[in-house]
Amino acid sequence: MAAASGVLLLLFSAALAGGAAAQPAFPPWNGTFPFGPGFGGMGGGAGAGEAAGTGVPAMFVFGDSLTDNGNNNDLTSLAKANYLPYGIDFAGGPTGRFSNGFTMVDEIAQLLGLPLLPANPEAATADAALHGVNYASAAAGILDNTGQNFVGRIPFNQQIKNFQKTLDLLTPKLGAAKLASSLGRSIFYVGMGSNDYLNNYLMPNYNTRNEYNGDQYSTLLVQQYAKQLNSLYNLGARKFVIAGVGSMACIPNMRARSPRNLCSPDVDDLIIPFNNKVKAMVNTLNVNRPRAKFIYVDNYAMIAEVLRNPLSYGFNVVDRGCCGIGRNRGMITCLPFLRPCLNRNGYIFWDAFHPTERVNVLLGKAAYNGGNDVVYPMNIQQLAAWQP
Repeated sequence: MAAASGVLLLLFSAALAGGAAAQPAFPPWNGTFPFGPGFGGMGGGAGAGEAAGTGVPAMFVFGDSLTDNGNNNDLTSLAKANYLPYGIDFAGGPTGRFSNGFTMVDEIAQLLGLPLLPANPEAATADAALHGVNYASAAAGILDNTGQNFVGRIPFNQQIKNFQKTLDLLTPKLGAAKLASSLGRSIFYVGMGSNDYLNNYLMPNYNTRNEYNGDQYSTLLVQQYAKQLNSLYNLGARKFVIAGVGSMACIPNMRARSPRNLCSPDVDDLIIPFNNKVKAMVNTLNVNRPRAKFIYVDNYAMIAEVLRNPLSYGFNVVDRGCCGIGRNRGMITCLPFLRPCLNRNGYIFWDAFHPTERVNVLLGKAAYNGGNDVVYPMNIQQLAAWQP
């Protein structure tokens, strides 16, 4: 039951973040997802053949539990998902993905014509790492001390160091020149920041909130973020996908903590300025790094759209998780062998904190070929074809 106790702490730690019970006013939506309302596809349906010829040899993923595919499995960590019913709809069963099936980057990899990426421990050889590696770690953040309540996790700085070790594997096999060319055509997906709020700034056992107001903290994060992305650039990355932090005000855990089952907009009041500064950072990096291209995926806007118009996208359960215990199935998150809901396609949230596979696939497709209202200044398909 070590995994169960870990999930319990994951829940209770994040449960301490949040606050007021009022519905957030989401920003207006400027369009629709590229395939229109009524989307019903599941992960794996858009196989590698759909995007054959993208010219992308590999994808490297850096992030947190939204994209972790098993990097925490062997850590002494309280943030793990390598047990059923996680992975109940995934061909490989429970792998460490915080989902019933695909994550957003799984869908993007297939649309790029790539195989599903190995977690870093599974990419111990050059051959295993040839098409890319996933370094994402649940509870990780931009700041090294983020998520320390969960003990083991791999902060963004360490994820970058792990990528350097992958380069050490690939250099002898490909040679320096061929590796540089391959990296220049590869996609680098980075999605960080949510834990720097939920499991740092808003945690009572951190002093962060006494040291910085919201504006100062978002500035600190983005300054550090820019340095980290610059480190990846110096290691050869040229095509960057920067994922914004999604709305967290209405996740089941926040609703469960509200006496009236309402959303908690104070969390989003912190996230929105951070996202705005990340967008500005992307613009600045594009100006200062003309031989690289940075794009911003507006996960906040996309998730807000689904929450605002769930029936249009085929969802009929918006206020509780598919797997969990207590109010909204969000007081205690998905424990080992807990029975999940049967109609998983109708749920937006899989557990107390994370979306279902169907939402992940929706977001992945929108990031891949959506318009500028969801991914800016170009989408991932266009980024794949972009040349400096």
